Amino acid sequence: MSELPSRLSVVTLGARDLPRLRRFYCGLGWKEISSSDDDWAGFLLGGVLLALYPVDELAAEAAAGAPAPTGWSGVALACNVDSRQQVDAAFAAALAAGATAIAEPMDRSWGGRSAYIADPEGNRLEIAWASSARFDDRGALTAFGS
Repeated sequence: MSELPSRLSVVTLGARDLPRLRRFYCGLGWKEISSSDDDWAGFLLGGVLLALYPVDELAAEAAAGAPAPTGWSGVALACNVDSRQQVDAAFAAALAAGATAIAEPMDRSWGGRSAYIADPEGNRLEIAWASSARFDDRGALTAFGS
């Protein structure tokens, strides 16, 4: 048996209105991959692909027979930025693109600064700065923690 590699390659959001969700992420300035359309969309983000896929089709593959979720899923995506000040600027840009404010930018007990938004379908995205986060030239996280 082979080992499961310790990496995260794709995060898929099940979309109820994929064209609307696609427009939102494009509105953030995120670049789509060339095969994106209103049936499936992808955004390459620093080495991880954010995929948008119809929720019914995703459920058929990943949750066959499971009850439909209600309310918040308990999952939040995070986009770490390079400075404390960028949290506020990114939060304002996300709101301008159509996000809903969940938690205003604030300094956190863990020593960083963050804010939370929701995309048009309620998926949570944290915009965060942590002094220990390090990124490569692609924006991929290379180190986190002390």
